Amino acid sequence: MSNFETKVTLRPHFFTDGEHTLVERGALTASAFRFSTGVCAVRLSNGAGSLVLLPFQGQQIWSAEFGGRKLTMKSMFSEPNPTRAYLETYGGFLLHCGATAMGVPGEGDTHPLHGELPNAPYQHAYVVVGADESGSYIGLGGEYRHTVAFSTNYAARPLAKLYAGASRCTVTLTVENLKKTSMELMYMAHVNFRPVDNGRLVYSAPCTPEHVRVRKSIPSHVKPGPGYREFLEELTEYPERHNVLKPELTFDPEVAFAVDYMADAEGWAHSMQVHPDGSADYIRHRLSQLDSGVRWICRTPDQDALGIILPATAEAEGYSAEKAKGNIKELQAGDCYTVEIEVGVLDVAEAQAMETHINQILA
Repeated sequence: MSNFETKVTLRPHFFTDGEHTLVERGALTASAFRFSTGVCAVRLSNGAGSLVLLPFQGQQIWSAEFGGRKLTMKSMFSEPNPTRAYLETYGGFLLHCGATAMGVPGEGDTHPLHGELPNAPYQHAYVVVGADESGSYIGLGGEYRHTVAFSTNYAARPLAKLYAGASRCTVTLTVENLKKTSMELMYMAHVNFRPVDNGRLVYSAPCTPEHVRVRKSIPSHVKPGPGYREFLEELTEYPERHNVLKPELTFDPEVAFAVDYMADAEGWAHSMQVHPDGSADYIRHRLSQLDSGVRWICRTPDQDALGIILPATAEAEGYSAEKAKGNIKELQAGDCYTVEIEVGVLDVAEAQAMETHINQILA
């Protein structure tokens, strides 16, 4: 197959209340519509699943469906709201977090929760259709320019690609420092799967108290109930007890872990939620790019979410705490930093093969 790529630039006036096709090539389609809230959306489909993305609002993947199953967390939002406030439109499948800061603001921090990227107003967006060595694909990309006088000047360029017939999508993001001096960089891919009762977490990290560490600090937006702190203490000593999502476990309002991953010979770290039927939700990331991992679980009547792993450049304690740990990246003038992940589902045979592969990494 010869390589080619065609881009279609998007404009806000392309989007109406009724959904209409923008691009079609075989089983690959991109269609445009507006949510009732006014937020523009693009639906990418490949015959095996679909993604709904927000081209001008963070380039979020708002929802994902593969194998007839909805992957996205349960939230209080049926539609995205046109706001930059993180918690006022929080329900998407994948949110880019960063890039000048990321995580929960701590003492002395002034940055918003998870930084400026999650709902950033993208100045440019496009649909792309093409083919490469992996096959035919359709995707959504764009550029957000973040400029603050005397401080920051960078461009963020994400791209989500869906290959024909694939049950997973690839997501990349490149940050280019447009300043003449260096910039500090933090990034997290906040990927929110929907947990299932008795799902098993299988991942390429040793599940010991040293390598799977419970976050003890409690963010200001979290209001713990009776028994919550005791549950954190239990998981601190016995982190393996969270590896099966038993309904009685009290991930209410949330529990977060810092996870130290191992990679395979090709540099990939792997994570799964294996469903009771043997299929799995899956995410992999390149450890050389995203050397910190955060796991986030929230199971309440209003929110049901599983961040199997949130691949990141730092843990999630906010700028000041991560700076003190030495976890802030530095991007020199004119340089770029690129991250790559893959998310989706595995069928039963693929999940079994992946579990064997993960066990080999750990061995």
